[in-house]
Amino acid sequence: MKSIAACILLFMTVQSLNAQDRQPIIDMHLHAYPVGHFWPAGAPNPATGVPSPESDDELFRQTQKAMDRHNIVLAVTSGYPYEVVLDWTKRDPKRIIPSPYIGGSRGYWPDIDSLRQFHQNGELGAIGELGLQYQGLTLSSPEAEPYLSLAEELDVPVGVHVGPSPPGATYDCCPDFRAAHANPLLIEEALARHPDLRVYIMHAGYPFIDETIALLHAHPQVYADLAVINWVIPRDEFHYYLKRLVQAGFHERLMFGSDQMFWPETIETGIESIKTADFLTTEQKRDIFYNNAARFLRLSQEEIARHYNY
Repeated sequence: MKSIAACILLFMTVQSLNAQDRQPIIDMHLHAYPVGHFWPAGAPNPATGVPSPESDDELFRQTQKAMDRHNIVLAVTSGYPYEVVLDWTKRDPKRIIPSPYIGGSRGYWPDIDSLRQFHQNGELGAIGELGLQYQGLTLSSPEAEPYLSLAEELDVPVGVHVGPSPPGATYDCCPDFRAAHANPLLIEEALARHPDLRVYIMHAGYPFIDETIALLHAHPQVYADLAVINWVIPRDEFHYYLKRLVQAGFHERLMFGSDQMFWPETIETGIESIKTADFLTTEQKRDIFYNNAARFLRLSQEEIARHYNY
């Protein structure tokens, strides 16, 4: 009888663990780029050395497989050319939320009327990543104003790059890039001008931890994603940064993001970095992986129920 009871307990434990593994995740920071757009095909992951896929189709299929494996039910996906984002949307319409990348190393500034038309066609669900820092700008710069006004008009979320870049960006791709422009407090003027804007800072403002805490405290509408810092910096450093944000009381405004660009395995690494944060409760991990983003995106109860109906 004891052996039967032990088997039943083991079965229930395994089922519980499987259920936890299959709980839905929202990725607030995914990218769709053509292979070779920034780095050559096969370029190594800067954190792991794993080479990138060799073709656009292989990049999409590996990314989709990673999302399937980890039950990522929605992914805010930006990139340029925007046609690549729209192609991913057509191939996975229930999961991809299309969003234009703006600014960045290539200086991509899409026409406002075109973006409005994309929205009318159901081909725009968010605006950003706004990679303004690479152009020597911040969210408070005049160049960002038309996009913020459009986002407010359409009531779509805005994601702004507030964080690190590849080392040496100033001397490589982006002569106007300055690390100082990642200071989260530099976006305050834009927030004051657009109080109804749904904004999330990407990369959680790393490494400006005190400034990020100050921003989140002063502006309760602002959320933050944990993208790229959950796989590119040392795990202990990421956990230190995440713990500070949680200790400051902001776990209900932190969202998972992978910042998957050309290396699909970063999705799993980013997820694992949060799962292994032993200072987080189970409820806090659920909030970061899904609940906070569901609230930020204003998902309906029907959508949420569908995501949990795995």
